[in-house]
Formats: sequence, C-alpha cells, structure tokens
Amino acid sequence: MEPLSWTGSIAFLNPLLFAALGLLAISILLWILIGAVTPEDRTITNAGGTLSLSAGPQGLAALAVRITFLASAVILLAYIVLGLFMGTDAGIIGALSQRMLPVWAALIVLFTLSIAFKRRIGLYGKLFDSPIGMIGFGLVMFWVFTGIFGAFDLIVTHDSLSQASGMKNKAPGTPLRGAEEGDFAWYLLGGDNLARDVFSRMVKGAWEVVKIAPLATIFAFMVGITLGLPAGYYGGKLDTFLSFLANLILAFPVILLFYLLVTPEIVATGLPQYMGVVLFAFPMVFFGVLLNARYRTQPQKNLIILAVVLVPLFLMYMSLINAAGSKIDFWPLDFFDVPGGILVVFVSVVFVNSPTVFRIVRGLTMDIKTRDYVAAAQTRGERPWYIMLWEVLPNARGPLIVDFCLRIGYTTILLGTLGFFGLGLPPESPDWGSTINEGRKLLSVYLHPALPPAIALLSLVLGLNLLADGLREESLRD
Repeated sequence: MEPLSWTGSIAFLNPLLFAALGLLAISILLWILIGAVTPEDRTITNAGGTLSLSAGPQGLAALAVRITFLASAVILLAYIVLGLFMGTDAGIIGALSQRMLPVWAALIVLFTLSIAFKRRIGLYGKLFDSPIGMIGFGLVMFWVFTGIFGAFDLIVTHDSLSQASGMKNKAPGTPLRGAEEGDFAWYLLGGDNLARDVFSRMVKGAWEVVKIAPLATIFAFMVGITLGLPAGYYGGKLDTFLSFLANLILAFPVILLFYLLVTPEIVATGLPQYMGVVLFAFPMVFFGVLLNARYRTQPQKNLIILAVVLVPLFLMYMSLINAAGSKIDFWPLDFFDVPGGILVVFVSVVFVNSPTVFRIVRGLTMDIKTRDYVAAAQTRGERPWYIMLWEVLPNARGPLIVDFCLRIGYTTILLGTLGFFGLGLPPESPDWGSTINEGRKLLSVYLHPALPPAIALLSLVLGLNLLADGLREESLRD
C-alpha cells in the first residue's frame, strides 16, 4: 500500500491556495502601511442628505483584505468538501476531513439553529452578529465536538494507547504494517516515539481538555462568586479576611504550588482530597442560597425545588469526594470514581483560579451595590442574599461571561503546562501537554508528533480569546 500525500487528487487547489494566501499577506501589509501614512476615510454628505464614507486608499486596501480573505476561506472550504467525498483519494487532508464528518455535521446544525433563533436567545444570539465572535465560537465548538465524538470513538482511527509494530516515528500518511480487515490502513498524522497514532492521541487529548477545563472553571466560579458577593456587599472584616486569604494564595507561585500538591508525600496525606471536600461543596452552597433567596416566601414550593436540585448535587458531591481505599471512604452510594491524578489536577486548577474570580466578583459587587436599583431593592425590604444573587449578580454577568471564556483558555494552557511537566496526569495520558512533551524530545529529527497537539492547543485558546472578544463587544452593546 502506498503512503498518502497531503492533498492527493485535489493537489490542483494548492497553487490557488498559495496565490490567495500570498495576496492576502500583501493586502494586509498594504492596509497597514496605507493606514499609517494616510488620513482616515472622510464622511461625505450626499445630495439627499444621507451620509457615506469616502472610498480612499484605506477603504480600497480594506476591501482587498476582505476579498483575499474570502477567497482563501473558499479554497480551504473546497479542501474540506472535496475531502468529504473523496476520502483517502484526496490524501491525508481528505481522510482527515472524512473522519471529522460528525464534527462538521454538528457544527452545521448548531450554527443553523443558532442563527435562525439568534433574536430569541439573548447574549448568545447576539454573538452571531460579531464575525470575530463567530470565528472564535466555531473554533471552540470544533474542539468541543471533536472531544465528545472522540470519546465515543467516532473519529479516532486507532486506539490512542496501542502500539503498532514498525510505526515508530513514521511520517504522516504511512501505511499501517500488517493491517487486518477493519483496521484503518494509515497513520494519518504519523506515529510517535512509542509507535502510537498521533491523530488518535490528538483527538483523545481534546476530550481530556473538554472534560477538565470547563468543569474546573465552573467550580472556580462557584467558589469565587459565593465568596466574592458577600465580601463586596458587606465589606468590613469579612472582606478583609477573605481578601487576605485570596492574596495569600495568589502570592504563591502557581507551578511551585502544583509541584507541592502532586508530590507523592503530599498526595499520601490526603490533602488534595480534603481540599476537594471544601471546594466541591460550593456549588451546593451557591444553588441552595440562590434558590432559597428566590423562593423563601413560598415555603412549600421552596422545599420541593431545593430537594429536586440539592439531592442530585449532594449525591454527585459525595461520589466525587469518596474514593475506595483513600482517606475518604465511607459513603455507600458511590456512583463513580475520579482517577487520583485527575482529581489532583482538578482540585489544583480550582484552587488556583478561585482567588482571581473572587477578586473580580468582589470588585464588581462593590461597584454595582451603589446603583439605584440596589437601593430600590433595599427599600422594598429584600434580604441581602436576594439582592446579591438576583440584583447584583445578573448585572455583573457581562464581565463574568467574558472572564469565564478567557479563564477556560488560561486553564487549558495550565493543563497543557502541567502535562508538559508530567504533573498529575498519568504518563500515558493522551492530553496535549504530555504529547507535546514527548514529541519535543525528538523535535530536531521528527516534527510531526509534537506539532498536531501544539496547533490544537493554540487554536483552542485562540478561539476562546476571540469568543471572549466577541462577547465583550456584544455585552457592551447590551
């Protein structure tokens, strides 16, 4: 069997793509140079009293950038569409495009529904008025769907942990030696130093990021919001005490803190598990106070709603902190166990992120509590927790949503850094940081094992940053 080239039968698109990208680079350079030496476009008053911008050199350069960008995007789309139908006949790109079919389908459905109902879904819908936000959202959801479908083995071509004879450090597109019927016949992105499929490890690594980074960020927000609201609203000694704790944690170097938490001697003391007992309780506290503040005046309804929400949360909490054979092993209804390494990383990420969220929420609360609608709620006789959760928090949602997106990116980088240093996660884990670390050892000889996870990490974080920019832009208009 012959090795696959990158583009196969669709190689005729390559010159067109190179030409479009070259023109795009030239037009961007001209746009920057013209913008630096010419005045901005002037507003012209037309005969009918309407206003329009003069089409000066800057406007023409901007138009050239848009046209060349659109041309490049169309050609790239052609690679994907042709690859979907031609598969391996269109080379490695075609095979990758075909393997990603569930992801393309999910993205098309998501974008179609979102754009169709964007006027009815609040800030999320307004995101689709921002091109930057849409590009960022598309990049993020691409990796989210890749992680989810990868977890169900709908995309991967081989087992991410299995080694194949003769495939050590093989180049992308190398045929699999001794492939049996039903096996995918190529290593699409090559083999790593242990003869494992780089493409499958990259896809499985997406699942590691998708299942840890957003969840850890949500837990950090639960902690930060639950403590930051009363600190900012009440002030005084409570604020001083909580702020001191937050500053104390932030003063500790992050990497050194992780090194300490994942040290076998520290793990053996059960410290990460005890920290989990405290940190993982905050979602229950948050939702308990939130719902009780809202329905306190309707006791029967309040009791039912609290039971419906808090009982499942309590069972999940107990299953999360309880682990057979560990320091905390007493709960009989243990529905699932989190692997020790992942628990340590998860707790560490929540612990490091919570103080920053606390400071943001505290600052926003101190600003918002002086507004008229808060004074009106106080005049109505509303209780402090009602005002904090149902008056202050909703009005702080814009900056918090933006920070949430940025923080997921930060957490993703942090996870990659931890994996790179071999902290927490098992050595054979396909997470991107560990894979980059393994690939860098042979970087001067073989580029292909380290590049795919590095590009994946870069594109996901870029998408999160663009998404945050789009949300910030739209929330300011809200």
